[in-house]
Amino acid sequence: MSRCLGLRRLRGFRGFDRSVLIAAASATALSLTASGCVVVHGEREVLPAITRAEAATALQEFTAAYNKADKAYDSSLDADHTTGALADIDTARLTAGKANSPDGNPRHAPLKLTDATFTIPKKAGWPRWFLADAAGNKGGDSRWLLVFTRSGLDETWQAAYLTLVAPEEIPGFAVDEDGWAEAVPANATDVAVPPGELSAAYATYLKNGGDGGSTAFAEGPHTSAWRALRTKQSARPGLATQYIDEPMTNGDYAPLALRTEDGGALVFFTTRHFEKQTAAAGTSVPTPNRDVLALTTGEIRRTLTMESVSNEVALAPGDGDDGEVEILGRIQGLTSAKGA
Repeated sequence: MSRCLGLRRLRGFRGFDRSVLIAAASATALSLTASGCVVVHGEREVLPAITRAEAATALQEFTAAYNKADKAYDSSLDADHTTGALADIDTARLTAGKANSPDGNPRHAPLKLTDATFTIPKKAGWPRWFLADAAGNKGGDSRWLLVFTRSGLDETWQAAYLTLVAPEEIPGFAVDEDGWAEAVPANATDVAVPPGELSAAYATYLKNGGDGGSTAFAEGPHTSAWRALRTKQSARPGLATQYIDEPMTNGDYAPLALRTEDGGALVFFTTRHFEKQTAAAGTSVPTPNRDVLALTTGEIRRTLTMESVSNEVALAPGDGDDGEVEILGRIQGLTSAKGA
């Protein structure tokens, strides 16, 4: 990756202390070209993903775009600022809203995010990413956790993960002397479950519970309580419901993890879910709400299969600890449905 760093470019890094700039410059492999530019090997050097001032700007830009899209029910207005699981959930929500309210969202109330803090990992290679933790005017007292990512210097920062978590459940993060956090690799072996395997482990748990899986999950609303609800709904009179859960780990759905102070990891990951309702002979599937209908293809007669995407945040203990993986937050959204 080549980039010309003139005086004007350096002046843009006002968020950096001069000593940090000097250290970053000396640590980066630089070679002068005939044009007087330098070659920065950002794909190999361990560098902070972003300055805190730039992170604040990225959060502001996301919020502004999100509000415009929500007001107009127009997914094109924030498409440049979302990706991965959040983009899937947000696009489907806006599409359904537009179908039912072509003139826009009559209940729109602007999202306001305040008291933001930023946890920025220092790492090599792309994607670069960071965590924004903010108070919102929606969601009660929960904190809004947004993970922003990008795969190149000229790309827009996009929110890939969004979860709401109680303030007391957010862990402290391991940071170096300059305040930069540590990214935990997907294949890390020093945590109870490697971040790259957590999506599959969660899907297995939802199917089998504590049996047949090597990862232990703590009881809670997104684990034992969700399984209990599914069991209750799976055999209602005249209607059978089946569930299938799948991991999502590639590309924009790749898990991202931060090292916690106790040696564990806070992991953001994605799963896909299918819910198939089948009516008994001589009956039909109950008519779903209008948002589901807006995303449904085919005629609903005997079956309705709904597909959704979920993004979760989990606290994984360090390797050797006896603790269980705890799902701290989960946001799930319907993305499509098919009747038959």
